[in-house]
Amino acid sequence: MPELPEVETTVRGLARFLDGARITRVALNRPDLRRPFPPDLVQVLTGAEVTGLSRRAKYGLIHTDREQTMVFHLGMSGRWRIDPAEPDKHDHLVIETADHRFALCDPRRFGSVDLVPTSGLETWASFAAMGPEPLGPDLGPAQLNAALKGRSQAIKLCLLDQRIVAGLGNIYVCEALWRAGIHPRKAGGKVTKPQLERLVPAIREVLEQSIRDGGSTLRDFAQPDGELGYFATRFDVYGREGEACRHADGGIIRRLAQGGRSSWFCPNCQR
Repeated sequence: MPELPEVETTVRGLARFLDGARITRVALNRPDLRRPFPPDLVQVLTGAEVTGLSRRAKYGLIHTDREQTMVFHLGMSGRWRIDPAEPDKHDHLVIETADHRFALCDPRRFGSVDLVPTSGLETWASFAAMGPEPLGPDLGPAQLNAALKGRSQAIKLCLLDQRIVAGLGNIYVCEALWRAGIHPRKAGGKVTKPQLERLVPAIREVLEQSIRDGGSTLRDFAQPDGELGYFATRFDVYGREGEACRHADGGIIRRLAQGGRSSWFCPNCQR
């Protein structure tokens, strides 16, 4: 599933061509993805000017001058294609401007598209209970310490809880915990303040590095221009079971199951 860096990369790629443009045509090639397209999507977007693009957690936002924002989620396999040479049978939504064509391609159809009043984005059902953005100013050691206080749940699962931090996924939590030297099974409420002071910058560093690298190419993800991200070549623990830790005094990377997902860690470096 595309994670925060992949969505951020997608939004930045779209913004290069779509920000400030007027939408001249909208076409729906099927009635739904994970759920039906908004019934007034074509009417609202046709003729609208795009006033900006942004991201919230793993959602991309396309803002318009009609006080409506199109919110998209890429699901498991979704991606935007800019000026594709040929149509694809999985191009389910197509948006055109005077100069470019944007196709939302989603073979598995686990993605979604919604229309939300721009003024009501913060209270929209999918956003209302979300925690702070990991790359924003509202996430810090003190804030995270307060959110984790008294929690017996493993820190790995706490960080995947969107109510604590918005947008973190399995890959980047594994990587950040390794960088911060925290065992994924450690109870959230037992993580020390010095560990949290390492964890918050580690979260930011791994996300920012992945964004610079264009994301992690797992399964079907690619950037809007078709280029593949290469952060996956830099994983320190994710998917490296049985390999040596990159720290000189590290051990052999192990894997364990948590909440139905795999966690990779170094038993020597993470406590």
